[in-house]
Amino acid sequence: MVTRLRRRIDRHPRLVEAAFLLLICAATSNQYHRADDDTLRWPGFALAAVTCTSLLARRGHPGAVVVLTTLGTAVAGAQGSIFGPLLLLPVIVALYELTLRASQQAIRVYGLLAAVILVPTALRWDAEDEPWMNDAVGLAFWILLPILHGSAVRARRAYLDTVRTRAEYAERTRHEEAQRRVTEERVRIARELHDVVAHHMALANAQAGTAAHLFPTHPAQTGRILTELTGTTTAALRELEATVGLLRQSETAEESLNPAPGLDRLPDLVAAFAAAALHITITVEGPVKPLSAGVDLTAFRIVQEALTNVAKHAAVNTAQVHLAYAEDQLTITVSNDSGPIAPPRAPGGGFGLIGMRERARSAGGRLRAGRRPEGGFAVTAELPISV
Repeated sequence: MVTRLRRRIDRHPRLVEAAFLLLICAATSNQYHRADDDTLRWPGFALAAVTCTSLLARRGHPGAVVVLTTLGTAVAGAQGSIFGPLLLLPVIVALYELTLRASQQAIRVYGLLAAVILVPTALRWDAEDEPWMNDAVGLAFWILLPILHGSAVRARRAYLDTVRTRAEYAERTRHEEAQRRVTEERVRIARELHDVVAHHMALANAQAGTAAHLFPTHPAQTGRILTELTGTTTAALRELEATVGLLRQSETAEESLNPAPGLDRLPDLVAAFAAAALHITITVEGPVKPLSAGVDLTAFRIVQEALTNVAKHAAVNTAQVHLAYAEDQLTITVSNDSGPIAPPRAPGGGFGLIGMRERARSAGGRLRAGRRPEGGFAVTAELPISV
């Protein structure tokens, strides 16, 4: 019942406003006459109508409405009306609306103005000859009541607005966080697929190019390279299947039983590149220290991608991998010298360096890449020993 009534009120706000003002006018008009005369005189009725009608503008001009209702009430009191809550009702409504909409300074100014006008008037022309203390306290109460109540309502509305704003911000933040996570996951998947597939495809391309180059003069060596090419493509399919399978698992699924690759697989990596006519030298500086799983995988992928870029883009047949172990940092340098070689290289590229930098940052390290002053290209990654 209450809900239906509220819905009807919300659908007809102007009708409710008109009924409210009519009630105020009816309750107030009866007070606009002398205490010793029960007859409602037309001047008093007209004054009551003007005072109550001014309440229509209380939302747009609350200060002016407070002044007008206060003056109308003071004139009625000076003519002999009793200073009671019904006579003060327009002032109470105007002060309440002022408190909801005006600044604190305006509230103090207009509240003091109403008290300065009404209290002396009541003390001078009080028809019931009440003690002045009763008149002063009563008027002060009816002036302070709408201000205090309006302040409470205003504080409540401000609190609800703050709660609503925080809820909207939290919802927007959750949405943005979800989008950010989706974007990061897409980048991670793209990086994993690039690292797994591009390496084997680059090796296969290099092996096929080497075989085509050697076939006229070294058919036996060509056959060995084609056999290794079969192994390279088989490994590519196997790793691609494993990676896609992991991506299809839910977050609660058990981890794969196959360990993630690390620097201990560098010999296999060197052998695979040797089949593509890229000879790699590995040097280690400092005592070898165990790495965390994430750093070990990052280090292997960076070396793998750097060597893949050499095989794809550099006109050289040698490359160097230098691992420098410090107390709390591993520095990896993959470099090559300039110089032409016979077998052709694979075209393309573009995401290798981006992926390596992202991997280094995700592990808490950094990566630099660029041409060397003495010629060639170098990729240097600095990674923490453990994360």
